[in-house]
Amino acid sequence: MDKYPEEVKKIYEAGNEIGNHSNTHPHSSQLSLEENKKNIMDCHNKIKALLGIDPILYRPPFGEYNDTVLNAAEECNYYPIQWDVDSLDWKELGAEHEINHVLSHKHLGNGSIILFHNDAKYTPDVLETIIKGLRDKGYEIVPISQLIHKENYYIDHEGRQIPNGTEATTEKATE
Repeated sequence: MDKYPEEVKKIYEAGNEIGNHSNTHPHSSQLSLEENKKNIMDCHNKIKALLGIDPILYRPPFGEYNDTVLNAAEECNYYPIQWDVDSLDWKELGAEHEINHVLSHKHLGNGSIILFHNDAKYTPDVLETIIKGLRDKGYEIVPISQLIHKENYYIDHEGRQIPNGTEATTEKATE
């Protein structure tokens, strides 16, 4: 937000959903409830000022979360989210590795959220191939806000949303 506001605008204007990833990218699980809330809301206020929207999705940095992080997100009117397929693009293991890793990932299933990074070396070149591969497997790409459960769920130890009254599985069901 601070470094590339015009890029954020372009991403939003292209129809992409904007979420909150914190203001300072801290290890959120090491912060107090109030520190987490401040970090979330500082970012929220920047998004609101730049785009005029109130985002609803919060993904903690590093994928680190605990009850304090989840409670802070919820108290700030956010749905905390997590991924279940890490592309490993940040390891820069090569284009073919990234494609194969995502398309054959053991957790890939209905409701999967795939982690990619905006500064990854190979992702811009392989994303089209990965999206085609996902579609060939019968998956549909949807905004996360259409994918997640918004009530009557809990988040399990792997970051998956599980509807209350059901057992945790390796796949998240879509709404």
